[in-house]
Amino acid sequence: MELDTFLLDEQLRAFLKEDLEHGDITTEALFTGDETALVTMIARQDLVAAGMERVAARVFCLLGDGTITFGQMAADGERKKKGEVLMTINGPVRTLLRGERVALNLVQRLCGIATLTAAFVERLAGLDVQIVDTRKTTPGLRMLEKYAVRAGGGGNHRYSLADGVLIKDNHIAACGSISEAVRRVRARVPHTMAIEVECDDLDQVRECLDSGVPVIMLDNMDPAAMREAVAMAAGRALLEASGGVTLDTVREIAETGVDIISVGSLTHSAPASDIGLDWMSRG
Repeated sequence: MELDTFLLDEQLRAFLKEDLEHGDITTEALFTGDETALVTMIARQDLVAAGMERVAARVFCLLGDGTITFGQMAADGERKKKGEVLMTINGPVRTLLRGERVALNLVQRLCGIATLTAAFVERLAGLDVQIVDTRKTTPGLRMLEKYAVRAGGGGNHRYSLADGVLIKDNHIAACGSISEAVRRVRARVPHTMAIEVECDDLDQVRECLDSGVPVIMLDNMDPAAMREAVAMAAGRALLEASGGVTLDTVREIAETGVDIISVGSLTHSAPASDIGLDWMSRG
């Protein structure tokens, strides 16, 4: 999913409104509006960049109304070392101070997600398997957080409940069986929409295969069970491993032969990257 500027601007304005409310009383008392400055966004740790141009710069542009210029902007997915420049920003002092906190809050979050995602992707070097996110995102930030996963080299799972069919354990329990749940879904959803079913054991995997399910989620299965599921499927379905995946276990999971590994921690547990905004000069 790409960042939609129309939707993004609406979100960014809401974030700015939350912080500014009736104005920046400190900045307005200190500066007349004529002063300009050059500031630099600096990586204070090694990280993978995400959102410099499309998010942080956009925050300042929404406030600056054509008065802001940028330089040395790190590209999404670019690796930066501690102390390296992520971007420079030149413009009115009032605008820079008003937008600083919102811009930093967002890119610290996004770079943290991109950095963690890149670490997972690195663990799978040489294997034909994809790391994807989940819907375990921060309310209000899903579009941005899933964008950061892509910047880190991962892929996206469903964006929302309307984005695809995923029959989970409680759906199955309420319907009585996987085959019945699949039958009901096929009677209602378009033929263009793939069906995925969450399975807790190999008997459920077998039922999915008998029902022609094209995508099967192996939920919290151990590697031995995953390998058996891969052998059972024999290419008839895409297999997704999910549940409690960590940097320590992801390689072993990938080596079972699954096609996709979904990792909730990419978004719900990624630590924010340490990024600073340093004052370089004032005009």
